[in-house]
Amino acid sequence: MIGVFVLAASLLLLEKMLRLFDFVSVEGGPISIVFEMLLNLVPEYAGLAIPLGLMLGILFAFRKLAISSELDVMRAVGWSYTRLLRVPFLITLALVALNFAIVGFIQPQARFAYEEMEFELRSGALGASIKVGEFNTIEDRMALRIEASEDEGRQLMGIFARVADDSGQVLSISAREGRFLANREDRNTIILRLVDGVIVHNVADGSPRVLSFSQHDLPIDLPAIEQFRDRGEDEREYVLPELLEIGWNPESTTEERVGSQANFNYRMVEVVMMLMLPFLAVALAVPPKRSTSALGVFLSIVIVVAYHKINQYGSEVAEIGRIDPFLALWGPFAVLFAVIAWMYYQVAFVPGGQAIGFLESFWSKIARRLRKLIGRDKLRGLVPDEDLHTHEQEELQRREGLPGAA
Repeated sequence: MIGVFVLAASLLLLEKMLRLFDFVSVEGGPISIVFEMLLNLVPEYAGLAIPLGLMLGILFAFRKLAISSELDVMRAVGWSYTRLLRVPFLITLALVALNFAIVGFIQPQARFAYEEMEFELRSGALGASIKVGEFNTIEDRMALRIEASEDEGRQLMGIFARVADDSGQVLSISAREGRFLANREDRNTIILRLVDGVIVHNVADGSPRVLSFSQHDLPIDLPAIEQFRDRGEDEREYVLPELLEIGWNPESTTEERVGSQANFNYRMVEVVMMLMLPFLAVALAVPPKRSTSALGVFLSIVIVVAYHKINQYGSEVAEIGRIDPFLALWGPFAVLFAVIAWMYYQVAFVPGGQAIGFLESFWSKIARRLRKLIGRDKLRGLVPDEDLHTHEQEELQRREGLPGAA
C-alpha cells in the first residue's frame, strides 16, 4: 500500500517537475525553488495517491490469498469477506482521517504557498538571476545583457549595460566580468562591480567621452516588489470551516456561495468515497477459479482515476452555476456506491459469483483469438492457464485422431 502511494505520488510529481524546471529556468530563478514548489504540491497529489494506495494494497492482499487458494480455506471455516475486511477497514478509517486533514486543511494552505512562490518567482522577489543571453530591462532606464554566468549566477561574464537618465545622458558600458554586491546603506539598491571594461558617455549636446577602467561600481535601483494577494481568491484556498461559513452565509454573494458549496462537497465526496474502496478491492481481487487474470487490477485503477476526474468536472460545472453542487457531486457518488454494492454482493453472497465475470469471459475469448493469430508464446500470461491447457488438449486430440476431438 505504501509502495503504491509512493509510486503514484512520484509519477505525478515527476511530470510536474519537468514543467517547473522549464518555468524556473525561463524566469531565471534558483533551482532549489523547484523542490520547494514540489513539496507544496504533495498534499494535492496525495488526495489521489492515498485512495489508490489503499485500494491496491487491499486488492493485492486478497488477490494473493485467492490465487494461492488460502481464501477458499478461510471461507470454508466460516470466515466471510466481511469478517476478513475488519483489519483493512481499520486501516481505511485511519487513512480517511488522514485524507480528511489533507484535503480539508493542509491542501488549501499548500496551494496558497505554491501560488505565492510562483508569483514571487515571476516578480523577482526570490532573487531571480539575470537571464543569460537576453536583454534584461530594469526600471525602464537600464538594459543589461550578459554572455555567461558562473557560481550559481554570482559571477557574470561578458557584460553589456546601457543606462539612461531623464536629462538625455546615456552610459554604454562593456566589461569582461562583474559581480553583484549588496548595499548596506540602501537595501533598495545593489552594486554591480565591473572589471576590465569601457564606458562610453553620450550627452545630448556634446561629443561622447570614452573611459577605460579596471574596476567600476555601478549602482542599480531595484524595482519595487508587488505584494502578493491575500488568501481566498480561489475557493480551493479556503479550509473547510471557512467554506462552511461562506457557502451557507446569506450575506455572501451568489457566486461565493455556489463556489464554496461546490468545493466543500467535492472535498467531502472525495473523502467519503474511500469507505467504499475495501468492497471494490475485494470485488475486483478475486479472479475466476484456476485463473490468474489481472483484469481486476486494471479496472480498479481506471475506476478510481475516472471517478476522481468526474468529481473534478462536476465541481467545475457546479462552480459556474450550471448544476446544483449537491447533485453534481453526490449523484456520481450514489451511482458508484450502487455499482460497488452490487459487485461486492455478487462476490460475497452469490455462490460462484463474479463481479466482472462477463468481462473476464470476453477478454479470454479475445485473447484466445489473438493467440491463434500471433502465436501462443507471445501471449503467455494473457489468458488463464486452464484455457491454455484445454486448448492444447483439444489440439493434440485433433492431430492424433483420438475420440473426443472437437
